[in-house]
Amino acid sequence: MISRRKVLQGVAAVGGLAAVPMPTAIAQSPASIRTLTARMGEVRLLEPGEPMTPVWGYDGLVPGPEIRVKQGGAVAVDLLNKLPQPTTIHWHGIRNDNAMDGVAGLTQPAVKPGETFAYRFTPPDAGTYWYHPHNRTWEQMARGLYGALVVEEPTPPAADQDLVLVFDDWRLGRDGKIDEASFGAMHDIAHAGRLGNILTLNGQFEKDLEVQAGQRLRLRLINSANARVMGIVFDGHAPIVIALDGQPLEVPFAPDRNRVVLAPAQRADIILDCSGDPGQAGDILVETGRERLRMGKLRYHPTKRQRSKVLADIPVLPPNPMPTTLEVDSAKITKVDLVMSGGAMSGFDSAIYQGKPYGIRELVRAHNKAWAFNGIVDMTKEPLKAIERGATVHVRMVNQTAWPHAMHFHGHHVKEIAHSRRKPQPYWRDTVLMQRGEEVTVAFKADNPGKWMLHCHMLEHQAGGMSTWYKVS
Repeated sequence: MISRRKVLQGVAAVGGLAAVPMPTAIAQSPASIRTLTARMGEVRLLEPGEPMTPVWGYDGLVPGPEIRVKQGGAVAVDLLNKLPQPTTIHWHGIRNDNAMDGVAGLTQPAVKPGETFAYRFTPPDAGTYWYHPHNRTWEQMARGLYGALVVEEPTPPAADQDLVLVFDDWRLGRDGKIDEASFGAMHDIAHAGRLGNILTLNGQFEKDLEVQAGQRLRLRLINSANARVMGIVFDGHAPIVIALDGQPLEVPFAPDRNRVVLAPAQRADIILDCSGDPGQAGDILVETGRERLRMGKLRYHPTKRQRSKVLADIPVLPPNPMPTTLEVDSAKITKVDLVMSGGAMSGFDSAIYQGKPYGIRELVRAHNKAWAFNGIVDMTKEPLKAIERGATVHVRMVNQTAWPHAMHFHGHHVKEIAHSRRKPQPYWRDTVLMQRGEEVTVAFKADNPGKWMLHCHMLEHQAGGMSTWYKVS
């Protein structure tokens, strides 16, 4: 446990475990095989009285069913595809067996309509993860195809409620339907990505959380948007971040201005103590860069109080089996450069696509491509880098574009070791947000063999050329 006062000061400390009476019981997913059916559905994304929205969802739901297992427990899911397109499931953030990573064309064939694919794996790490397709991801996720995967610690920290909050945005027409005509629009590809006009929390226009004064909440925040970076605020409350992208923090921290910033695909576990009084309410807000939007409220019970005052200590989660050290001898380090170019308002004039050079106008008009890594557009037959298993890898990422990018590594978590604008953050992440003009070097231990994708999780950027792969022997 860490003292709240010292968390707020950014100083580590060790204290006693605060006793939390009667923590909320969390239902475990059944040990038997479960089927997730990717199919059409209809949900209410708008205010009551407004039209329902046709979606694609796992079991027709948005988000899809929440899957929970204990660390060391098996996930056994059969994907049944009842969509009109081939699809897959990628288990985002899981350091998975390569055959179970769910990337169509790289780790498995896409699952055709009417077919089934069996996913069987044991997550090595506790934490907050999620699942989504990896075939036409930019369209299928924008239609609602995603869900949460929670891997619980053997002994989770005491909390009165353990809740998953999935934030998303949607581009809807006046009829409440998804704007299908804009899928693959070059403006989105070449700019910030597909930004919606409606934000939802757990698939609802507004989602209220029922709490009691003095309660401790563990909230698992997931940004499932195609492209929008979100700043999440619980008005009048002070969150403490205890995990990022599923990996525990050695020293939890209080985010700047109590604002938890998540790029697309990123997650954060926070401790939120309900410091208000019975009958009060506090807004759940998302800052989009231009405005603050209310996503719901923390609604306090009018009379009940869990405890007389909030708890003083913050739990430190047990570590996952991550590498404890990274090689520092430069002679033993595999170095990779990844230079990002393209998009609107840049000097991008040509690149290699499918082995041939193209000018930017032809790439845009004939192939709907606008981005490149190291001057190469899209996936290639040969990997960006072939890496020997066990090597320490340094990836120097340079953003020469006018736009931010959320760089997602499959199969591994990475840690910043150099940053052009600030001190590197000492956190394991699977998705790294890079701002325009930044240069960031990350390191990881290549201990998971297979073919692993590396791409921008602003999904229109990925579709427009920002995807590659690396191979660990």
